Amino acid sequence: MKRDSVDAPPESDRFADVPHPRETHALFGHAAAESELLDAFRRGKMPQAILIGGPEGIGKATLAWRLARFLLAHPDPSAPEAASAGSFLVSEEAMVSRRVAALALPDLFLLRREWNEKTKKHFTEIRIEDVRKLIHLFHQSSGEGGWRVAIVDCVDDLNRSSANALLKLIEEPPARSLFLLVAHQPGRVLPTIRSRCRKLALAPLAEADVVAAIRALGAPWRDLPEATLRGAAAGSEGSVREALRLLDGDGVAFDAALRAMFSRLPQVDWLAVHSLADRLTGRDNEAAYETFMTGLYRYLDRTVRTQAGEGAGAASLVPYARAWERISEAARDTEVFNFDKRGLILQVFADLEEATRR
Repeated sequence: MKRDSVDAPPESDRFADVPHPRETHALFGHAAAESELLDAFRRGKMPQAILIGGPEGIGKATLAWRLARFLLAHPDPSAPEAASAGSFLVSEEAMVSRRVAALALPDLFLLRREWNEKTKKHFTEIRIEDVRKLIHLFHQSSGEGGWRVAIVDCVDDLNRSSANALLKLIEEPPARSLFLLVAHQPGRVLPTIRSRCRKLALAPLAEADVVAAIRALGAPWRDLPEATLRGAAAGSEGSVREALRLLDGDGVAFDAALRAMFSRLPQVDWLAVHSLADRLTGRDNEAAYETFMTGLYRYLDRTVRTQAGEGAGAASLVPYARAWERISEAARDTEVFNFDKRGLILQVFADLEEATRR
C-alpha cells in the first residue's frame, strides 16, 4: 500500500507517525544476526523462509526490510558489491531504496492486516483472502528476474485458515524466493510453519541502542533531551516502540503507575482500577490503552519467566496461563465488537487477582 496521498488509510504495521521500517535504514543491536544471514547469502545457503522472533519493537521488521532491500539490490552473491558488503545496508539514495519505500517493486510483497473501509479500522487478523492474493501474485512471472521477497508483519496476526494457506506457499515456493516472517510470539506460530523456517531470535535492545535508534528516526525525536530519552529507554525493556509510546505525553509517569498497580497484586485498589478504566475509555485514549495492554502482557510474561526460573512447578503457573488466555480473548472481543473498555479493565484485574492469589 503506498502512502503517497494524505487520503491513504493508515498502515497496520506503522507505529503512529514514526518512519516505517521499510523507510528505516539504521539497525541497532543486531549486528550478529545480520552477519549470520549475510554469510548464509554469500555461501548460497539462504533459507526459503526465516522466522524473525522477539519482543515487539526491537527491530525485527527493520532487519527484514533491510535484508529485502539488499537482496533486491544485489541478487547475485558473487557480484563485487555483495561480496564486499559488510552489512545489508543500502544507501537511502539508491533507486531500490526509493522503490522499496514506495512499495513499487513487482518482486516485493507485504502481507499484513488490511484496512476495513466499512468500519474505518484495520481488520483484527490477516485474512485468508489476503494470503490468496499473495499466492496469486507470487506465482506470476518474476518482474525483474531476481529474488522474490515476501514480508509478513506480523505472522501472529494470521488465523488458522490463513496460516495454513501461507504454509502451502512456503512449502512449494518459486525459485529464489524468500519469506521473512516477523513474529512477536514465535512460540505461538503454527508448528508446521515454524518447522519450515530458519529461526532467528532477536533479543531486546540495550538502553543505549534504544536511545540511538530513536535519535536515528530524525526530527522531532532526535531533538529530545538526553535525560528524557534515557528515561523512556529505561522503562522500555529494550523496545524502541515502547520507548516511543512512553515519550508520548505523560507516558513515563503512566507506565510507572501501572507498574506500581501490578506490583501490589494480589492486592487491588479497586478505586484506582475504576479510575484507570475511565481513563482508557474513548477514541482519544488509544495510546494510553495500548500502553496498558503492553504493560499487562509484559507483567504476565515477566512473572511467569521469573517464577519458572525460581523453580516453580507447572501447576503454579497454570493460573497465569489461564488468565492470559481469558484476557486475550476478552481483548479481541472488545476490539472486534467495539465493547466498552471499562469491562475489560475490570476483568483484567479480577483475573490477575485470582491468578496471583493461587
